[in-house]
Amino acid sequence: MSATLALPTTMREAFLWAAADAIDDPAADDRVVLVLADISAGDDPIPALAARHPDRVLNVGIREQLMVGVAGGLALAGFRPIVHSYAPFAVERPYEQLKLDLGHQGSGAVLVSIGASYDVGSGGRTHQAPEDVGVIDTLPGWTVHVPGHPEEADRLVRDAVAGEGLVYVRLSEATNAAPHHGAGLVTVQQGRDGVVVAVGRTLDTVLEAVASSGRDLTVLYTTTPRPFDAVGLRAAVEALAPEHAAAPTVTMVEPYLAGTSARVVAEALDDRPHRQVMLGTHREESHRYGTRADHDAAHGLDVEGIGGRLWSS
Repeated sequence: MSATLALPTTMREAFLWAAADAIDDPAADDRVVLVLADISAGDDPIPALAARHPDRVLNVGIREQLMVGVAGGLALAGFRPIVHSYAPFAVERPYEQLKLDLGHQGSGAVLVSIGASYDVGSGGRTHQAPEDVGVIDTLPGWTVHVPGHPEEADRLVRDAVAGEGLVYVRLSEATNAAPHHGAGLVTVQQGRDGVVVAVGRTLDTVLEAVASSGRDLTVLYTTTPRPFDAVGLRAAVEALAPEHAAAPTVTMVEPYLAGTSARVVAEALDDRPHRQVMLGTHREESHRYGTRADHDAAHGLDVEGIGGRLWSS
């Protein structure tokens, strides 16, 4: 990031400046191209970046399928495209292009979304995508990052751009108070009675809910739910008290569709009895508007909702 810029206060700002650095830095990878469909095209530092590099910042207008198709073509030509929009426009609308123009063709790209499940709660269902990680999970070969802090977003975007393959980075306006760095599942709190896995911005809420539940629980944190850290989960289970490690309860708290990670938890513990508690957004669609906090409460993803499930589990 430019030394003249204050540290970003949102994940979206962190992403935009990381993308700008990747294009601006003469020592960086000159394959990087940013492909937009109007979203964030007018946000700093993108207009000035586009003026400096008109061949490496492409705004296709409100044409999300074209956005991904263009990225697929650029990837086949040897570029490293960064593709960006709101989650429903980046994942759900161009799903066929993600499957064919990127996956089927064996191309690499970095897909970065904003909006998360319901950051734009007042915008209604058009701007909500709690199903996005589940949709990406139907496609092979994708790495999925769900940062919980702007510093994490900055690091994950930069690493993804410098790397290879297909990467989905899911950004949110909600953040934890502090970043937690580390690969896979990071142990935040050690307990004896069970394991709770917090994904991205849910960590602070989970820690408060665990404290309110009175349970002695291990809390693991991840910004990378795919590929899932099966080795880390097994290690956490084996560190529980013997009576709990034999048939552990694993609670996943994800800021998207509940049950999205049920498959990978089952695969990680396929040789031992275990109980899964899957917390996330409900499958039933809500027709109510409101703030992100209102939606968290409605989906049981606030302290009271998570704490109640932990206490009863």
